[in-house]
Amino acid sequence: MDFNIVNEIKLSYSRKGNSEKLISCSRDAVDVFRQYFDIDEIDYRESFFALYLNQANKVLGIKKISESGISSTIVDVRIIMQAALLCNASAIILAHNHPSGNLNPSNEDLKITQNIKNASEFLNIKLLDHCILTSTDYLSFADEGHF
Repeated sequence: MDFNIVNEIKLSYSRKGNSEKLISCSRDAVDVFRQYFDIDEIDYRESFFALYLNQANKVLGIKKISESGISSTIVDVRIIMQAALLCNASAIILAHNHPSGNLNPSNEDLKITQNIKNASEFLNIKLLDHCILTSTDYLSFADEGHF
C-alpha cells in the first residue's frame, strides 16, 4: 500500500445562468423560492432550501439542502456553509415549508436558524432571513423580528 498518495479535491463554480436577480425584501426571496419548491408536494412533505447572494444582494444560486418527511427535515449546517463558500456568497437566505399550513416557527426551526446564524457569522457571511412557506402564504423571520 502506497501511503504517499492522497485523494485530490477539485472545486468549481460557474456563473453560467446567473440570473442577477436582486433581492431587496422577503417577498423577492419567497418569489424565487416558490419557483423551486414542488408545488404538488408543498402541503405534503418538508423541503429546505438556501439562497446564496453576493455583496449587492444579487442571487448567485439556490440549493436544495434536504427533503424529508411530513413534519420535519434534516438540515446539516455544514452543507449550507459548504455551498456558500464554494460560490463565494456574502449572504444567505433560508426557506422551508410547513405542510401543516401553520406558519409559526417551531422550537426546532428557531434552534437550527440560530445554529446556521452562528456558523455564518464565524465565516463572515450574513444570514439575512429564514422564511417558512405554505402553499398560500409565508412568514419571514426577519420581518417578524426573529433576527
